[in-house]
Amino acid sequence: MLALRLTRGARPAVQLRRLLVAAASAGTGFLLLSTLGHALSHPDPSASVLRLAWCAVPAAATVHFAVAVARTDPGTRPRPGLSAIGLGPVRLMAVSAATTALSCLLGSALALLVFLHLRGDLTGTPFVGAATDFLAVGRPLPLPAALTLLSLVPLSASAAAAVALRPREPAAGADRTGRAYRRFGAYRRTAARESFGAYGRFGKQLGAAARGRRTAEAAPEPEPDGAADGRDSPADGPGSSAGTPADARPAVPLTPPSGLPWGVTVLAVGLAAEAFASRTGGGGAPGDRPSALLGLVLTAVGLALAGPGLAHLCGRLLQTARPGALRLLAGRVLMTEATRIGRPLGVVCAVLSAAYVMASLHDREDAFDGPLAVLGVLLVAGCTTATLLTAAVEAKQARAETTAALRRLGAATGTLRRAAVLRAGALLALFGPLTLVVAELSAWPLAR
Repeated sequence: MLALRLTRGARPAVQLRRLLVAAASAGTGFLLLSTLGHALSHPDPSASVLRLAWCAVPAAATVHFAVAVARTDPGTRPRPGLSAIGLGPVRLMAVSAATTALSCLLGSALALLVFLHLRGDLTGTPFVGAATDFLAVGRPLPLPAALTLLSLVPLSASAAAAVALRPREPAAGADRTGRAYRRFGAYRRTAARESFGAYGRFGKQLGAAARGRRTAEAAPEPEPDGAADGRDSPADGPGSSAGTPADARPAVPLTPPSGLPWGVTVLAVGLAAEAFASRTGGGGAPGDRPSALLGLVLTAVGLALAGPGLAHLCGRLLQTARPGALRLLAGRVLMTEATRIGRPLGVVCAVLSAAYVMASLHDREDAFDGPLAVLGVLLVAGCTTATLLTAAVEAKQARAETTAALRRLGAATGTLRRAAVLRAGALLALFGPLTLVVAELSAWPLAR
């Protein structure tokens, strides 16, 4: 009931994102039901299993999009005072998972209604046209199997949202040199190691509390304009006059994310697998050559893993060669948001390169040509693009305090907009040619 109230009272932009999740779930559910109908019409199980395996890509794109929407939902975000009425982090996580499941269930129900309507089970007049064997007209539809297939996306999306939004202990300012165990199953990291039983020693925590009070009393008073509250932009630089202590500024990650070497390695292995598939032959379509299909999957995974590191590299390049305030601001913000923006951007590049490969093989006979293939391609491309836009919205929400601090310091709105355009241009300048190169390298072996 609480999830329904939060869903009904959300803003129009949030409702639009939830409707897009429902539409993506409906498309994926229709593809799963068409796989069931094809299995009922054709006794050969290998073709049906292959179709079901192809449906894993739209299902994964839908779940990824649903998790991105759940992360940007302001109604399930922890706020002060909610724990007093029983809405702690765990309860909000459950509400977010339930809201995601409701959106996906709405789409699955819509897919079932459309599928039954096309079969003629609701109106009595089935749809007759080319390539409609996936409807299995005239054959009884097993309802338990259909409901099992339709429950895959809601269950997966809600579980993924719960894992992504699970409450974590704050790690800001914590040192990783030691652990001091508190209650059973939880711990905090401290700079100095303690001996066994030191925590429960008489007077140990009383002395720590007294030292904490003396430190708080000796701390300087914050400035009235709020510039020293630790929310200023990382672009202020070492010579900023904001008056913020060095330890209160948000840390900018100077090292690239750890997934860049792994992404490059997996990408190289995928291209090598596609080249091996071109030498062994065995069919024109990628589905007829398992090594070619494996190469496409590895190439996509490599781009997704390398995305955060490449976005971090874009931020580094923006700050080279004596940068000004605009390039310094854009580069540091891009380095901070590399993980949040880079991974969806890498997935979009992977989808575009795979679509280019499939388009280059359009003249070959493929078992997946037809309206279902078009629906699957549109569904994957739409979900990945919407996930990237949602990640951009999440990044904007994450740096809201930094943007407010910059405006208090006198930064013009046009400067912030130019910095955003500069970040987008830098990402496009790096990821655009990379996508074209990977697409050409992937299509060239398969076209032989």
